[in-house]
Amino acid sequence: MNDSAYLLTPAEAAQIIIDSVTPLPTETVSLVQAQNRVPSKDITSSIDLPPWNNSAMDGYAAHGQDVHVGGELEIVDTIPAGGHTTIAIERGCCARIFTGAPVPNGIDTVVRQEDVAVISDTRIHIDDDRDRERNVRPKGEDCRSGDVVARAGFALHAGGLGMLASTAHATIDVHAVPTVALMVSGDEIVDVDDAEAILNGEKIASSNTHTMAALARSAGAEVRFLGIAKDDPQDVRDRLAQADGADLLVTSAGMSIGDHDHLRHIMEETTDTKHFWRLRSRPGAPVGFGSWGGVPWIGLPGNPVSTFVTFELFATPALRRLRGLLHPFRRPLMVRLAEQARTPGRLQHFVRVRLEEAGGGLEAHLTGPQGSGLLSSVAAADALLMIPEDRREAEPGEMFPALILSDERYGPDIPY
Repeated sequence: MNDSAYLLTPAEAAQIIIDSVTPLPTETVSLVQAQNRVPSKDITSSIDLPPWNNSAMDGYAAHGQDVHVGGELEIVDTIPAGGHTTIAIERGCCARIFTGAPVPNGIDTVVRQEDVAVISDTRIHIDDDRDRERNVRPKGEDCRSGDVVARAGFALHAGGLGMLASTAHATIDVHAVPTVALMVSGDEIVDVDDAEAILNGEKIASSNTHTMAALARSAGAEVRFLGIAKDDPQDVRDRLAQADGADLLVTSAGMSIGDHDHLRHIMEETTDTKHFWRLRSRPGAPVGFGSWGGVPWIGLPGNPVSTFVTFELFATPALRRLRGLLHPFRRPLMVRLAEQARTPGRLQHFVRVRLEEAGGGLEAHLTGPQGSGLLSSVAAADALLMIPEDRREAEPGEMFPALILSDERYGPDIPY
């Protein structure tokens, strides 16, 4: 969809993008390589876990009916962790047992060792019977054979990796890690290695280079940096050609229609598909989407705040979908506005705020002036407060949804 009297909302744009990317193919990796990777299919256990009744304590395995204060039991066996026993524990008898060791058949109690007095090498006295019929972990308590132990579409973290190890999964099938090609443009910008030109006021530091790379890595992608394109059509084309083989191309700047905005002109001429160029959003109205040489392309505005916000809204969900995640979008949280916020209206606004605990909830404070060139408003922000386009003023005490930038909870639905 090209520029017209009707501009897409951020939600409509996000839907087009997310519908245009699909999870990457599957590869097999070892368990030690699987952290934060996304299974391409449900992974099931082939065993019960634990595989036998086992002890939850160091103590003495006995029949619950024999456990009472003042009672005495004969020790007939010792069962270490990893050991087994073939001795039947008769009434009036017990076995010295250690945490994780298999519990003999018919035994329903492990008396912890601090609740007994050892009379001799073969006899104990019960001082406390609080553990009668307790401290035995039943076979299959954690999972049964055939149970799903890791779900397709959800990233593997420490607990899930431990579960896979416990059920003897040495390798797993996961979606490939996406590679995102990043390009910024403009004769006026240089990277931080040209510090002298920046400090002398001759050039502007390319903050977007590092902002986008950090956001891409946080989304789980590998970064291929195409460099800073000059305000020259051929240089732009040469750098775009280096995106071949990437899974997503994201550019910053060059999205307007000025004489030096060559990126948009090149994309209008050669992009495989033209979807949209502009949104009803602030910051970040000039956002484009299409493809370049078969690689999905998201074009972001060049102002630093706009780049940050639009990468968060559109590129991060696309990268999460490429990874195979079923939940690509941050889940919003309702917060209370602490001060008045004025907007021009007619555009959905994403206001940078810091959050404080207040009145049993979260209170949002503006991070200062909200201009799209003021990167300090992002550096101090905990969240993006979302003010709908039909509002010109938001008053203190009103509740609005916010995207918490440090929150790792994601959902399937577009929140804006």
